[in-house]
Parts: sequence; structure tokens; C-alpha cells
Amino acid sequence: MAEELIIPQTTDRETIYDTLVPQIASLIEFESDLTANLANISAALKEAFGFFWVGFYIAKEGQLVLGPFQGPIACTRIPFHKGVCGASYSQQKTIIVPDVEAFPGHIACSSASKSEIVLPVFHRNGTVAMVLDVDSDELNDFSETDAKFLENVIRLIEKKL
Repeated sequence: MAEELIIPQTTDRETIYDTLVPQIASLIEFESDLTANLANISAALKEAFGFFWVGFYIAKEGQLVLGPFQGPIACTRIPFHKGVCGASYSQQKTIIVPDVEAFPGHIACSSASKSEIVLPVFHRNGTVAMVLDVDSDELNDFSETDAKFLENVIRLIEKKL
């Protein structure tokens, strides 16, 4: 088990993801507990990139319920049809929001959040199990590079479901 991450000293996200994703794979490979894995994934992403908030909302009880995360306190429950997380869940796709203030129905869990990317995580039967929510305190902080590599992280989680 890894006790520390090796993070390249660069601002190039692709380079960081190229180094980070295999470390995340190794970190969760032999751990069967989903909560532990989601917690370590959240911590690894926050540590590598310094994002404002990184975490999971798990689909249960007819809504998205806060799961493991790193960052300030967050909304505990989100309806399936509300905000960016609800949109990602219901549309079953990755959503990048350059300016959360411009997203209709955005849920402001924190006024410090300026941009966001949310990715659905699927059960083997094709239903959405949860979403990965990553917030930045900078406008327009996410790109297709983030989507591509975070989708690789999602595939690692899906193998464990």
C-alpha cells in the first residue's frame, strides 16, 4: 500500500494525471472496501491538484447522498434532478461547468466554488451508482483533459462495484 503520492512538480495536468492515475489504481487494487477507496481517491485528487472540493455523492434513498470527500463541509443530500450533480446523474454523462453561477439550478454548497466537473459512476447493470464531484475556486478550471483522465479514475471504481 502506498503511503505517499509522487506528484510531478509541474502545472501540466496531463503530466500529473499520467503519474497519478496508476498510483490510484495501485492504491485501491487490493482494497475491497468501497468507502476506503473513495476516501483515498478523493484525497489523492485533492493533494495532486489542490482542488477546492473533491468527493462522491452516492445514489441511495431516491437521491444523491454525500459520501467520502476532501474539502469544506458540503450539501448532504441532492435530489436526482437538481444542480450539476443531479444533471450528471440524470443525463448519465460528464458535465463541465466553467462558471457555476451561469448553470441553471446550481446548488451553492459553498460560495467559494467557481467551476465544477461532475462524472457519473456506473454499476455493471448500467445504472448510475454515484457521481464524482470536483469543484474549483477558479473560473473555467476544468477541460476535456480533466474529463478524460477523471473518466479513467471512474473506470477503476466501476471495476470494484
